[in-house]
Amino acid sequence: MRPGVAIDLGTVNTLVIVPGRGLVIEEPSAVAIDRATGRVAAVGTPADALSGKEPRQVEVIYPVRDGVIADLASCTAMLHAFLRRANVHRRLLLRPHAVVCVPGGATSVERRSVPAAVAARSPRCIVTLVDEPVAAAAGAGAQLSGPEGMFIVDVGGGTTEVAVVAGGRVARATSLRLGGNAMDEAIVRAAKSELQLLIGRTAARRLKMTLGLTGGDTGYAEVVGVDAVKRSPRVENVPGRMVAAALEQPVASIVAAIREMQSDLPPDLAEDVVRSKIRLAGGGALLMGLANRIEASAGLPTVVVDDPLRCVARGAAEILEHGGGLVAPEVPW
Repeated sequence: MRPGVAIDLGTVNTLVIVPGRGLVIEEPSAVAIDRATGRVAAVGTPADALSGKEPRQVEVIYPVRDGVIADLASCTAMLHAFLRRANVHRRLLLRPHAVVCVPGGATSVERRSVPAAVAARSPRCIVTLVDEPVAAAAGAGAQLSGPEGMFIVDVGGGTTEVAVVAGGRVARATSLRLGGNAMDEAIVRAAKSELQLLIGRTAARRLKMTLGLTGGDTGYAEVVGVDAVKRSPRVENVPGRMVAAALEQPVASIVAAIREMQSDLPPDLAEDVVRSKIRLAGGGALLMGLANRIEASAGLPTVVVDDPLRCVARGAAEILEHGGGLVAPEVPW
């Protein structure tokens, strides 16, 4: 068997699956660089833990932005560390094969940077790029070799992919350069504007997941930040209405993209969509109230796929193992 690896290179997290071993890497897409030496100090979870704490002589870099590589050197170092931990063995003379997911709206330049980053770690590696909506559909249970269509909405950290996949190909697609990070930033701005409270990215993410669009169980959540006037630490109960209002703009953009795609479906594909429902994947699928909001606006049943955080990675692994006609000819990069 040819050695292989499936990679979901995400803005927030990177997941690596090795066939036969399952999920071997699930860590933040972060790299900490020692400014004094220029060397990598930490990768993944230890690097992300330093973010926002401004340690001296250490710079934390997130090399993937809006779903694509923004810092090739840092991304290469990160992949080198992750693939070394994944321990993908080379068997005899067979080249290892990597299936890597990319946003549907990635440009040709952005796409070329992915095999370049992988090749820096494994020069003989064969790299196949798969559009995230196709991988998400495979992870959600779609039969990529069959003709049935599936409406998939993959809400990631940097992008949101709204697509209809049929026969293992993208039939209709829109890639929005917004996702969970844009939601977090909106909450940070709202806390500063309404509460005069400065909060970090991690605190904003907790508020998003605790309160969502519904206000959570209690209608508020406690957060620790810095008073914008006194510049001293402060504990604040953040109301759910404030978080919901902050999330309104990015959520409205996602809903608008879904409705626009609905208006462009041919009749036969529309029948498949109605039968299979709208499937929500990605970390953003766990946002409380999002599925109900989409269902009310689109007028179609909307469900969250099983284990949405790992849906794209599962689909990439499925494509790596079974292909279904999706794996390109073997071209070494």
